[in-house]
Amino acid sequence: MVCSAAPVLLLAMTLPLVEPPAVQAFQPGQNQARGGSGPRLDPESGAGELVLVSVYIQLDFSDEPWPVALSQPLTVPAASASSAPVTLTGLNFTTECNVTHDGHSYCACLSGYQWNASICSHRQPCQTTIKHRPCGCLVLSPTEAGYCELLPPGEEGSCLLPPAVPATLNLDSWLQMPGNTLNLTLLMNQETTDLNWFLWPTGSPSPVLLQAGTCVSLTSSRGQTVLSIVNISHRWAGEYICRFEAQGFRWELHQVVRVPLQATDVTGLPDQLSVSCATSPGFQLSCCIPSTHLGYTASWSPREGGQASVFNKPDSQCFMLAVQHCPTANTTYICELQSPDLSPLRVTVSVTIIQDGDTTCPEDSSIVAWNVTKAGHVAQALCPGDRTGMVKRPCGPDGVWGPIHSNCTDAGLLALLLRAQLLQAGQGWPEEEVSQILAQLQEQVEAVISPSDLLALVATMTVLAKVVADTGTQLNCSALEAVLKTTDKVLGMNSSSLWTLAQRQTPSVGSSLLLAVETLAHSLCPQDQPFSFVLPNVQLQSQLLEPTFPANYRVSFPTQPPLKAWIPRHSLAPLRHNGTNVSITSLVLQELDHLLPSNYGQGLGDSLYATPGLVLAISIMAGGQVFKQGEVIMDFGDTDGSPHCVFWDHDLFQGKGGWSDAGCQVQAASASPTTQCICRHLTAFSILMSGHTVPNNPTLELLSQVGLGASILALLLCLGVYRLVWRFVVQNKVAYLRHSALLNMVLCLLAANACFLGAPLLPAGPRSPVCLAAAFLCHFLYLATFFWMLAQALMLAHQLLFVFHQLSKLRVLSLMVLLGYLCPMGLAGITLGLYLPRGQYLSEGACWLDKKGGALYTFVGPVLAIVGVNGLVLTMAVLKLLRPSLSEGPQVEKRQALLGVIKALLILTPIFSLTWGLGLATLLEEVSIVPHYLFTVLNASQGVFILLFGCLMDKKVQEALRKRFCCSQPPRSTISLATNETYISEHSKGRSKDAR
Repeated sequence: MVCSAAPVLLLAMTLPLVEPPAVQAFQPGQNQARGGSGPRLDPESGAGELVLVSVYIQLDFSDEPWPVALSQPLTVPAASASSAPVTLTGLNFTTECNVTHDGHSYCACLSGYQWNASICSHRQPCQTTIKHRPCGCLVLSPTEAGYCELLPPGEEGSCLLPPAVPATLNLDSWLQMPGNTLNLTLLMNQETTDLNWFLWPTGSPSPVLLQAGTCVSLTSSRGQTVLSIVNISHRWAGEYICRFEAQGFRWELHQVVRVPLQATDVTGLPDQLSVSCATSPGFQLSCCIPSTHLGYTASWSPREGGQASVFNKPDSQCFMLAVQHCPTANTTYICELQSPDLSPLRVTVSVTIIQDGDTTCPEDSSIVAWNVTKAGHVAQALCPGDRTGMVKRPCGPDGVWGPIHSNCTDAGLLALLLRAQLLQAGQGWPEEEVSQILAQLQEQVEAVISPSDLLALVATMTVLAKVVADTGTQLNCSALEAVLKTTDKVLGMNSSSLWTLAQRQTPSVGSSLLLAVETLAHSLCPQDQPFSFVLPNVQLQSQLLEPTFPANYRVSFPTQPPLKAWIPRHSLAPLRHNGTNVSITSLVLQELDHLLPSNYGQGLGDSLYATPGLVLAISIMAGGQVFKQGEVIMDFGDTDGSPHCVFWDHDLFQGKGGWSDAGCQVQAASASPTTQCICRHLTAFSILMSGHTVPNNPTLELLSQVGLGASILALLLCLGVYRLVWRFVVQNKVAYLRHSALLNMVLCLLAANACFLGAPLLPAGPRSPVCLAAAFLCHFLYLATFFWMLAQALMLAHQLLFVFHQLSKLRVLSLMVLLGYLCPMGLAGITLGLYLPRGQYLSEGACWLDKKGGALYTFVGPVLAIVGVNGLVLTMAVLKLLRPSLSEGPQVEKRQALLGVIKALLILTPIFSLTWGLGLATLLEEVSIVPHYLFTVLNASQGVFILLFGCLMDKKVQEALRKRFCCSQPPRSTISLATNETYISEHSKGRSKDAR
């Protein structure tokens, strides 16, 4: 009867074979429980040959002594009368088992024997790991039977030598210096499978798996495999294990590697100290190192008056020196760490003795206890509680304490960060450890009370996101929920205290958090979709698309205002043909946009923008790959001012990240007054509103429309007047040229105002050819208006300066047409060809030039230049008017001509220069609503001013109108710009007959 927890032995027998045996079964008495045969003997074996018979016998016994009969040679009865008996000469134990109360057996192989690889892969290992024994202990159920098999012999034909390992593990040196590259080479003489590398770190309870990472690389070639680890440190010290299967067994090869410490691994606490012997006659110094098996010892010098001791922590070892008697002068203490065959490490601590009369900072108890410190020194103290780091506080030259500088970080957060960094380097199993770290990080978020804690938490999430992206690890629902809960709590932290201070140390911390959450969010395994999760600061919806995609993918979030997004079907169509799983993840992060640095890419300028308080991240996973191309339309609700559709580009500003509008466009919603954005890529989106943007003002819009309408009517009336009086006012060359320029100005301004008034009715966007044509026409016509003003000013200046060297009317008119139309057409065409391919031609949401990319400056530059020329002409006219005499012509008549030039410039300059100066101010600065009202009023008055001062106030026009409607002769004693010009022309006629 089998007793509870009784040992069980499995045996192998060595038999001298006289004749080929015909053994059917072996019965060793009452101790036999069950048995089975292994490989058959070779029937051609010679008589008397010593062979191994793999017969498996299970012996169950209690605490009784080992049967003496089993220790003596046994004779196996003959199977038949014709067969010879077989004698058992050797008996070897293969397996030892312990049977539990429930009938399960915990079986371990004895020396020289091992479980078959197939049994190892289908049985549960024992909880207690047997070091250096691959698959050393297995758990067998009551109905299962199994036994360890003899390993392959070391020499052919012999079963008594140690087993032959089918590979060798080579290491150039067991001592590896920090920063070097470690190479372990496995040379194989048999075919191997299921090869894995492990590291049993110093002080670790179990080995960790090694995989390709930032430090670990694995290369294989015929007959060998190489494990390489770059830039090793003491964290890579330990026992390396290469585990593989060959010849039906599981093998393990081992190499021990030691890595000495570096000077940076040794911490002196503190590194400087000022002591007042009157108040603190004694003090304590320490130097700490990480735990290692290299057997470091420490010696302090000078040691007089001090007592050395050792203090062990779970992960470090500290060598203490308690100085009981204060030295009389400044002293430098040296902690020298030594280990056999290694160079010593030295850490110095400078102790300054405070003398009588020295300026000092008094004792204080802010955060920690601060002792009396000499002026100009920095006091140091260990972080209180379960926190790692130092607290420093400078003592000013006047004996006043300065601000406290702390890098104290929660020890649990630092441990998770280190674990994540080692996982990224290549230590660990990402499929298991990523979820474990995320779950622990969710618990540790409550410990975030300082900027260092926040930076450590975000760094851990960033490292885990890189591990997930590099290894293709998929998260389950619980792991993703841990990510979202952690993110929600982080976003809900007080931004004025934690986030502001953290951003001072690391400005890109918000960008790092966004990238990490984006990466982790779209890594949900397809089996857990659809998935939806809502928290105050985080909302996520993930959906696995069916084989037949819907017309459009739509998603909405209950934000304020509601946020909607959809992806057109044509963007999803290319993914349907791959036959892979396609999942779309939409993530809303509230308050994160306020935590991102104020970096704006090309085209957004240096203005400060306001954000709506949320960031929308959309990603598509197809076949395990991120699909970044596709059109997405987002509705951000009703927004004030002129929004800019943007996305967060992590590559801008040397990897710090910034807002960019490349590939995004604003368009007005057709059914509601909301802001819609169209972007042609998938990433994290938001909208920007200028910090000084004037809100939509119905009064201003109505005033602009009514004013433009009045201006158009005034210009039409001006054309009607010219139709009536044209042949009466152009009876000489100067009058003809002046009124021709004014007429073309009226035509250009009339067409420009009409185009500008109708542009808001057109569909805005870079894909709208009508909107593109309207913007080009407005640009060309407004430029033509200014160039015709320039042509008129240059003509008047020519008449003023070159009285006796006049050009013909046809030549002057040709030059004016070239200047008035050809130049603005060329500028408008160059602007279109230069900025349209870049996507910087049209302004967002309007059919006008983009003020961010530089297209607007092709309008601003010529306008400012023309205004400057007009100012020069006006200055020149005033200077010539103030001259005491003229060399040519009667002085009175010449003065009247100059007054005519000044009158023309005083009419044109306020109408155009002041109006468009205010217009440029509203476009470029947008500082308040007052310039908008002034520009609207003056812009609406341009046509009226031209009608009044350029047309109706002209004496010749008045005379022509009175003659046409009143049939009366006009007075002859009139002075106008036209009559003055006529006199100048007639006076010049006698001197230059070919002038006309």
